[in-house]
Order: sequence, then structure tokens, then C-alpha cells
Amino acid sequence: MATGLRIETFTVEEETDTTAGGQLSSWFEGVSFGFHENRRENEDLPKLAEAFAADRRTVWGVYDEQPGPHAWDPRVPVATYATMVNTLNVGGGRLLDAHLVTAVTVRPTHRRRGLLRRMITSDLQGAADRGLAIAALTASEATIYGRFGFGAATFTTSVEVDVRERFAVTAPAYGRVEVVEPDAVVGLAQEIFAGFHGRSLGSIGRQFAYARRASGLWGDERPQPDKGVRTAVHYDDDGRPDGYVTYKFAGWESTPYTMRVKDLVATSDAAYLELWRFLGSLDLVERVSFNLASVQDPLPWALSDRRCRGLLGEEDVLWLRILDPVAALRARHYEADGSLILTIADGLGYAAGSFELTVTDGVGSVRTVDEGTPADIALDVAALGSIYLGGVDARTLASAGQIRVGSPEGLDRADHLFSVARQPYCITHF
Repeated sequence: MATGLRIETFTVEEETDTTAGGQLSSWFEGVSFGFHENRRENEDLPKLAEAFAADRRTVWGVYDEQPGPHAWDPRVPVATYATMVNTLNVGGGRLLDAHLVTAVTVRPTHRRRGLLRRMITSDLQGAADRGLAIAALTASEATIYGRFGFGAATFTTSVEVDVRERFAVTAPAYGRVEVVEPDAVVGLAQEIFAGFHGRSLGSIGRQFAYARRASGLWGDERPQPDKGVRTAVHYDDDGRPDGYVTYKFAGWESTPYTMRVKDLVATSDAAYLELWRFLGSLDLVERVSFNLASVQDPLPWALSDRRCRGLLGEEDVLWLRILDPVAALRARHYEADGSLILTIADGLGYAAGSFELTVTDGVGSVRTVDEGTPADIALDVAALGSIYLGGVDARTLASAGQIRVGSPEGLDRADHLFSVARQPYCITHF
């Protein structure tokens, strides 16, 4: 690491200093600079510290000990990084603790000094030492993390729906929808998301702030009320909450008049469609936009005119980095039985080796095999992260040159074991 730069880490706790110019305040300044956001208001720091403490976040800062004569406040880090642990749904309702990486920034003035590599390799080593089998992140830039072994694993689509006269959901109606008071939303959002998380392959557990933003008690930029946010909750025929949608009007100056969905969580397809039925009934609205729809979205197939729904694009959400292939492959639920020998290359060494995966009744067992044993497939650890949840098939990655085939049946075996009936779906950014 370059001379004159030091790394400091600390875990945010309830008693962490939140005064202006303190370590946490200065760290937020560094993050805000890196993501081109407004500087944090000092009055917001106690709430942000409460959220970070609830998430059990550890934050990293790199500090320049030899700043120039007119340099910005040296208490503000020139690079930032943060981590926390939350659960990843690996299929069959199984939840696996995953090491989550977030808030990664390096100031342009301090690039090409190995700061990111120093932080991320040290952090991944620590996660591996603590027995965590998988690391995960949501990437602002897609070109950075592949070299550290992360592979894109889940995807969402951005859609825009014309909710004028042509719009009609044809699925049978059930239950009821209510617009809910903000104070009640926090608990309801947490309850409903828990149901979604338990049934959705690829879902990541949510951090403290999510339910508060869903309620409008917190805004996107500050932990202060956003009075433009509304939340509607769907209840099933027995009165149980099974879905909610948080939305905000884009403004009368934007045409066509558009309602933007901020968060939509449903524990069943039926509840999902009922929330869309509600959105389509909002007066004075011509378009509804939603940027976290599933790649297997049932909505167009439930519309009387499927052309009401326009597809604007696809985006990767969750990136996975396998740290312990034996533990990760054992933890995953499988929808088919069989066996596969795979050789994994890993520049950082955590997942390197040859392994035999055998699946019986959906449960995987894994053993290390001798070096030189003929493999069905050979792949880099980033490619393993991509196929791990079934969001990308092995044949596609082989066509892209990311998987090498070692046996005539190699790709068939890999796709047979890793394929899923329902694509992984992550609606949580961090």
C-alpha cells in the first residue's frame, strides 16, 4: 500500500460518536463524495448510526496522512468500504448467512494505489476465516468486481405500464387493498418481506432502513419524512397481509403523468397481481414505472392487452463471490439429482480446487477430488457465482468462453443440477 495512507475500521454501535467532524460523520462525507450525493446533515447522524448499529455494519476508511496544503479535511477518508452479514435464500426455503459488501468508493485523486484491492482482499480473507461461505454485493459499476471473483447472479427488468383505458388485470380478484398509515407500515413491511424472503430464491435479507423508507418515514436521501410517499397493503381473504406497494407521483410537470413504484413486495403471484390492479386504478395516472420486476414477470400474461407493459431494460442486481465451495454447494437446494466434477480457478485462492458434487433428493454432498482428476467443467470462481443460483446457465457461459468443457456430458450435467424452475429474484440493494 502507498506510503502515507492508513486504513482504519470500526463497527458502528449505539454509542458511536455522531458529532460533526467525528469519525462516523467524516466517513459519511467520504461516501457522499464518492457517490456524488449531497453532504449529510448533522441532525441525521444519530438515526443513521442507529440504522448501521442495527445492521451490525463495519466501516472502513483510508486516510491520507500527507495531504497537500489546501487539501480537503484530512479526517474525511479518501476511500471507503463497509460490510454486514445478512441471509441469502439459496432455495427450498434455506437461508445462508452471506457477507455483504457496500459503500465502496475511492477518490479519483488516490486511484492506482491499490486501495480497493487492499481493502477487499483483507476483508474477504476475514470473512473466509469467520466461516462465511459466500460474499455478495450490488455493483454500481460492472467492470470492477469480476477480478475479485464476483459474478452477476440475479437480474431484474425495468418496466413501464400504460394504465389508461386498455389496462385490465384478468386474473380473478381476491382479498382487499388498503392505503396504510405510515406508522403502521414499518411492521407490515417487515412482516411481508419476511414472507417474500422465505419463498424467493436469490433474495437477500433487508437492512434496517428499508422498512422506514417504505413507510415514507425516511426518504431516499435522508432519514426524514418523505410526504410524497404512499403505501398500499394487500390482505388475503383471511385478512392476512401478503403484499405491499410503495409509490410516489413523478409530478405534474412530467408527462405522461407517471406514478413511480419505489418498492413492491408480495408473498404470492396473486398478491402481486392485486397490487398491480390497485396501481392501475389510480386516478389521473397514465403510466406506472417499476425498475425491479422479475425477469419472469407474470404481469403481461395477466393483462387483457399485454402490450400495455413495456420493457425498458434489464439490470444485474446481486453479485456473488464463493469463498468456500464445499459449504456453499452443500447449502444450496437442488431441483434435480445427479453428479458433477468441477475444477474451480480462483486468483485469490479461497475456492480453488477440484470437487465432486453429488445431489440426492435435492441435497448436495461435496468432496474434494485429486488434482488431475478429469473434470466435467472447469470455470473461474466468478462464473461459479453466476451459475450458483441458476440465474445463468452453464451452456451460455460456455458459449461466452467462461466455462471450459471437460467431458461430452459436462454442460448437460451442470445445467441439469443448477437449473431452476423459477429464476432467482433479488429486490434488495445494499
